[in-house]
Amino acid sequence: MSKITSSTLRTFKSEGKKFTALTAYDASFANAFDSEGVDVLLVGDSMGMVLQGHNDTLPVTVDDIAYHTRCVRRGIERSLLIA
Repeated sequence: MSKITSSTLRTFKSEGKKFTALTAYDASFANAFDSEGVDVLLVGDSMGMVLQGHNDTLPVTVDDIAYHTRCVRRGIERSLLIA
């Protein structure tokens, strides 16, 4: 399978083709998702509630997002990473 890029997603859209997207916060899940052909992986501020135990996403910092983005990046070869 070839690497997914923003151009790939534009092509999917023009062809009416659907793509998959999931949220990941670490290399192990990212690798599992990537290996199964998930097209897009998202690192988002939902980590504030999912991982950090906050009641909302307001305490999540740019440094938090950057750290988890680096972790996810180490686990993927094909998926497009969006943070």
